Amino acid sequence: MNPIVTVQEAVTAFAEFMEPTNAELDAIEQEMPVILADVELLDAHITTLDRIPTELDNRRIRRARRRALAARVALLNRTAAASLPGGAA
Repeated sequence: MNPIVTVQEAVTAFAEFMEPTNAELDAIEQEMPVILADVELLDAHITTLDRIPTELDNRRIRRARRRALAARVALLNRTAAASLPGGAA
């Protein structure tokens, strides 16, 4: 019978490198409105997968699409404003 050897040191040796950095967490936080809007859009599409979309479904998809686009535009505007020197927009 062979003894079972744990590999705890090998597994935890790289644990620090696998965690997101503060900069990555900040980037995720800035993109969170876009992520949530995309999830809402996907939810609207998933709702209509097994049936013919009604007019209410179509409106929900259009609203979700507009929110996702608005969230992306807002993110791009924040990114562009942060990259311009002197705070000019």
